[in-house]
Amino acid sequence: MMKVLARTTVLTAVVLIAGVGVDGAAPVMSEAPVARGVVRQVTIPAGTVLRLRVDRGFGSDISRIEDPVSATLARPIVVGGHTVLREGSLASGYVSQATRPGKVKGRGRVAVRFTRIKPAGRDAHYAMQTRSWVGIAPATKKKDALTIGLPAAGGAVVGGAIGGKKGAGIGALAGGGAGTAAVLTTRGKDVHVSRGALLAVRLTAPLTIAVEE
Repeated sequence: MMKVLARTTVLTAVVLIAGVGVDGAAPVMSEAPVARGVVRQVTIPAGTVLRLRVDRGFGSDISRIEDPVSATLARPIVVGGHTVLREGSLASGYVSQATRPGKVKGRGRVAVRFTRIKPAGRDAHYAMQTRSWVGIAPATKKKDALTIGLPAAGGAVVGGAIGGKKGAGIGALAGGGAGTAAVLTTRGKDVHVSRGALLAVRLTAPLTIAVEE
């Protein structure tokens, strides 16, 4: 009888100790919810100028219509004290015109239009409407005049040596013709926009961006 009581007492003590261990265990704390900023829609008004730095060069002789173009925002866009687009935001678009200069007239011309923008540090993309940026090669009229005029003068000298005033007139026509031929077979200048060039692109429609505060 004494042995039974002793065993009962030992078992009771073990149960009590186990119970104390369970009750005294530290409670599991749930993680506090992560505080998120308030997201609001901010509209960049039409007419705003985006300063974009070209990622890859393009030009009237090396680009084709619809070739992709991309550039990064060189200056942040701030509206009402809120930074809507940070520096480094990525703008993308395409070549809308690529015209080589003609042999008789015309200058090299290239145009690009940007249609989408990805805010820096975010995965969102936004469609946007912009005016085309157009680059035109410088005129070469003065150079063409020299190309025509110099051979004409040389022809006049040669003609004069051959047969007086009449020969000089023939020589001038011959020289002028040679000069004109040189111009007709030589293209004008192309226009190139190199990597790192800064373009000013204007929005033609409002652009609304979700901004987290």
